[in-house]
Amino acid sequence: MPITEILARNARDFGDEVALVEINPELHQTAQWTEFQLVETARSPRYRTQMTWKEFDDKANRVAQLLTRHGIRKGDKVAILLMNCLEWLPLYFGILRTGALAVPMNYRYTGEEIRYCADLAEVDILLFGPEFIDRVDSVKDKMPRVRELLFVGPDCPSYALSYDDEVGLFPAEDPQIPLTDDDEAAIYFSSGTTGFPKAILHKHRALMHSCRVEQNHHGQTRDDVFLCIPPLYHTGAKMHWFGSLLAGSRAVLLRGVKPEWILRTVSEEHCTIVWLLVPWAQDILDAIDRGDVKLEDYELSQWRLMHIGAQPVPPSLIRRWKNIFPHHDYDTNYGLSESIGPGCVHLGVENIHKVGAIGIPGYGWEAYIADPNGDPVTPGEVGELCVKGDGVMVCYYRDPRATEEVLKNGWLFTGDMARQDEDGFIWLVDRKKDVIITGGENLYPVQIEDFLRAHDAIKDVAVIGLPDERLGEIAAAIIEVKPDRTLTEEEVKQFCMDMPRYKRPRKIIFAEVPRNPTGKIEKPKLRSIYCGESLVESQIKR
Repeated sequence: MPITEILARNARDFGDEVALVEINPELHQTAQWTEFQLVETARSPRYRTQMTWKEFDDKANRVAQLLTRHGIRKGDKVAILLMNCLEWLPLYFGILRTGALAVPMNYRYTGEEIRYCADLAEVDILLFGPEFIDRVDSVKDKMPRVRELLFVGPDCPSYALSYDDEVGLFPAEDPQIPLTDDDEAAIYFSSGTTGFPKAILHKHRALMHSCRVEQNHHGQTRDDVFLCIPPLYHTGAKMHWFGSLLAGSRAVLLRGVKPEWILRTVSEEHCTIVWLLVPWAQDILDAIDRGDVKLEDYELSQWRLMHIGAQPVPPSLIRRWKNIFPHHDYDTNYGLSESIGPGCVHLGVENIHKVGAIGIPGYGWEAYIADPNGDPVTPGEVGELCVKGDGVMVCYYRDPRATEEVLKNGWLFTGDMARQDEDGFIWLVDRKKDVIITGGENLYPVQIEDFLRAHDAIKDVAVIGLPDERLGEIAAAIIEVKPDRTLTEEEVKQFCMDMPRYKRPRKIIFAEVPRNPTGKIEKPKLRSIYCGESLVESQIKR
């Protein structure tokens, strides 16, 4: 059953109830957080906006009607290039209702990356917002396949058509395009942390599978309120929200990641489930430790679950979290865009004693760890994590060679190195392409990063390999120190004395650790800075 039918059900059964709320703290001046402000679009300069399930469904239908009037047919591709806003999800569902494929784009893309991805995915219409006017303008004449540019917002540029002016002219009626689980639904792009973005093709079956996985793992009910902070173009944020969609419960889109904004939104919107990235959780704990935020200022008793995904989670972070929030359930979710986002492996709230592991195969998923020949390794040995289930992608769109490298007999070879303990729990070791080989020994940067993050002066750390004539590569630690702390190279080296000698980083660099919007460390960028390579050379070598 396509997820568009779930939206229609929610509109029938809970039509007058709030489905989505957008909070934009930067627009907050004198308005109260709980002030009711209902507007037709999310781009009106209001601090708090909301949308009921009926309005959500109606808007999706109007979007579908508009797109079909502009010639969109089943199998076409419509790209979304927007910051998180109240309009984002109705646009997504409207595209799906035409039978076209939704193509979310990273809001950090440069003009050339927009052009590249639009060409790769064979985009027919591009929907874009005010933040992207200059970037789209710079490449609009280099995208011959894109037959229409629809601008979502006020003051439409001359080279585009105004979505705002047009969408209200169409009826809020479902276009009744037949959809099945086997129809193609969406193209997502890989994060680019291990190479240039690839276009990942998914069917409607995969989207529905992610709904069931998320609700099974986190037990969303209609009483829950999900706080969504990560970008909606990424599978992680949207697929976690799919649990709320299936339950018919409210979600809050927060445009900002400051600790006080997160805690105040949880308090005022009565959020019960919050998905964080590692840096945001770290920032909240540090703000509490510094006294910048005081927990007694907020109503947080209803907050029942904090979960993290998108990257390895330092066990020391979760121990700190549980000390401050002992009543919270905690879960971590592992996934890739190729496996429709989070949940193909998950820890499970009942397995807090295994913090540090990514967990066991998720609901409806299988997993095993493979040697270089694709055969299962002996328990405890390191190999490549492989997963199988209804959420596995169809292919890398228009890239059969890359598809053949990772899809084998229905199994997705993830490129992540892992091991399985005696209890069946999977522990992530590192990205296959990030392994450092020094003097014939394999070093797994994640293990070194986890060790260093336990230092109370370290905010973030990334470990990469630097060329070395004698050893081939050496481990270099790029360390971001907490704003209120100092740290010397000698202190870091002394702290590392508890590590095996061969694992100790040979070079210490104090600098900011770059992360993309989904929280992943941008190691190709670090290699380009510190190895003297271009990003292209970095990818070819790895």
